[in-house]
Amino acid sequence: MAPTVAESSSWQLRLRRFGYRPPATGTLSLGTRDRLDPPYTRPSPRVMSLLGLGPAAADRLWRLSAWGGPLLVAAVAGVLRFWNLGKPHAVIFDETYYAKDSWALINQGYEGAWPKDIDKTILKDPGSVLIPTDPGYVVHPPMGKWVIGLGEKIFGFEPFGWRFMVALLGTLSVLMLCRIGRRLFRSTFLGCLAGLLLAVDGLHFVMSRTALLDQVLMFFVLAAFGCLVLDRDRSRKRLAAALPEDEEGVLRPDAEVAETLRLGWRPWRITAGVMLGLAAATKWNGLYVMVGFGLMTVLWDVGARRTAGAVRPYLAVVKKDLVPAFVSVVPVALAAYLVTWTGWIVTGKGYFRDWAEKQDALPTGGGTWSWLPQWLRSLWHYETEVYKFHVGLTSPHTYESNPWSWIVLGRPVSYFYESPAPGTAGCPAGTKEKCAQEILALGTPLLWWAACFALVYVLWRWAFRRDWRAGAIACAVAAGWVPWFLYQERTIFLFYAVVFVPYLCLAVAMMIGAIIGPKGSTERRRTFGAVAAGCLVLLIVWNFIYFWPIYTATPIPLDQWRARMWLDTWV
Repeated sequence: MAPTVAESSSWQLRLRRFGYRPPATGTLSLGTRDRLDPPYTRPSPRVMSLLGLGPAAADRLWRLSAWGGPLLVAAVAGVLRFWNLGKPHAVIFDETYYAKDSWALINQGYEGAWPKDIDKTILKDPGSVLIPTDPGYVVHPPMGKWVIGLGEKIFGFEPFGWRFMVALLGTLSVLMLCRIGRRLFRSTFLGCLAGLLLAVDGLHFVMSRTALLDQVLMFFVLAAFGCLVLDRDRSRKRLAAALPEDEEGVLRPDAEVAETLRLGWRPWRITAGVMLGLAAATKWNGLYVMVGFGLMTVLWDVGARRTAGAVRPYLAVVKKDLVPAFVSVVPVALAAYLVTWTGWIVTGKGYFRDWAEKQDALPTGGGTWSWLPQWLRSLWHYETEVYKFHVGLTSPHTYESNPWSWIVLGRPVSYFYESPAPGTAGCPAGTKEKCAQEILALGTPLLWWAACFALVYVLWRWAFRRDWRAGAIACAVAAGWVPWFLYQERTIFLFYAVVFVPYLCLAVAMMIGAIIGPKGSTERRRTFGAVAAGCLVLLIVWNFIYFWPIYTATPIPLDQWRARMWLDTWV
């Protein structure tokens, strides 16, 4: 029997000029197994033969590269991030808050009210500095400071100690992105390329070497994204295993299986809920990510059941998946969030910790919610006060920027700047002027500007080719970026964008894969594509090397510093 093909509607026909391809429909659906569980791309036999490898050796190399490639890229990223990590020996930018709060938190369970001008004493003799017992008013949840404080507990209350864990998470995030990219694209090469791009991104690099919360937030968000990708693969394999096969061993869609099968225990989705809770417990913008990722994972279930043959996939997801998805993410994330406040709850000495107790002591009593535990009511009050602070933060700052300008690196933030005289602090003795020594939180320009085109390609791919990978990347970028447009009157900074940098790298890797050429392209096409893609990657790596001095506070002559200020707004 010949397959039947549904007629395209008029709007679908009009959109074909832009590359739209309607989903395949009909009584015959071939390749269902590969659509549910796509195979990984293997290197071309021609490439293996050029390397002098036989089939057995090529297969071993391909299997080893699945972890060997990502580990190698992560090792390079780790060397870059840990090299001279304790330099400059200074408290740079907002380390003045987080380094001290983390030290108090890890030692006494709550943040203290530090005296002003204590930073110089900490750098000179940290052992002589006493942790203040009076509670301090802080405006971010504690998880990021627990992480920073762990490094301080191991290596001491000094720059290397408070930067260690952030550098470690920055390195691990490169490894995770390699593996996530490999699973997304079913290509070890493209996965490792995405990780390499992250390794040489200036903003991610600088944030990996600075004790701020945003890099910790980025790590937990990326971990949640990776867990959801793993959960997607696992659930689709379960669907594929339940579908019937015909006499030729070809997997066939089945509406009854697709609409009634329960996908059971989904540990990776629960783990994602934990990661999202820890992200929100680092900075509150993790809540927006949880909403975006929650919608994304439910839509993935819809797509899986549709591919498996469901006639009403949305209804099937509502009946079988929606409640388990909610329970796996939201309550789990809330529990993880509350656990990070354990020190504040148990010690009873944190800021606002006794608020509910004082309210209960009033003649009017504790009010409507007095039946709730005092610690919970005190925490809720603390959170409402913090929210008022955040939405009302409009005081001008030299380095504030509008989120519209982030993607083109309109206004980076200078974390550290000094002007050593010739012959001092590493400034060459023959220099006519003073040197410049700066740490500028600036993304690698060529990478970010290439990402502008990559995002357009990703959106096109998602809208007109129905590519779920492009949709996932677009969702992750939007979850980390779009919420800031709601607070354009607030004082915000470009370095907040580090949360979605990994997905910019995935977008560029996806675009480079398209430049190289799809499977089945002619040898000539792929050769030209590989040359063009290679040139782009080499230029990005060169760009990172060129800006290395202003990422690492390396003293350079002032004219060389000026040469790196490509835009007036970077000064």
